[in-house]
Amino acid sequence: MAEEEIKQTEAKATPTESTEASKTTKKAKKGKRIVTSGEMHIQATFNNTIISFSDKKGEILSSSSAGANGFRGSKKGTAYAAQIAAEKAGEIAKKEHGMNSVDVYVKGIGLGRDSAIRAVSSIGMKIDSITDMTPIAHGGVRPKGERKP
Repeated sequence: MAEEEIKQTEAKATPTESTEASKTTKKAKKGKRIVTSGEMHIQATFNNTIISFSDKKGEILSSSSAGANGFRGSKKGTAYAAQIAAEKAGEIAKKEHGMNSVDVYVKGIGLGRDSAIRAVSSIGMKIDSITDMTPIAHGGVRPKGERKP
């Protein structure tokens, strides 16, 4: 009879212990990081424009592209699509992370280069510097010599 009482108390204790264990293992929600100055990267191709906002270490805070904003086909490569993408990514970086000044890094030869920079300045962000990171061809490697008979 004593054994039956012990088994019943163990059976009752097990469900409550498992619920308490699940409550304690929940992770606390991370807060939003506040970054007052950061970097804006613009990759402008003929087919699309991708805008990314990051901190000084290079960790992405927000990003957007012309394709992500509903533009399809040849409209993705336009200056207007780049402007909309820059405004959307800039608003997220400004509201959620408190970013108010950026260094701009531009890569590519697409139509959205200038309009993306203008869009960011129009939403109230201060532009500290603009750097062109477009890769430039330099003639390539030395060609193979003429075949010998």
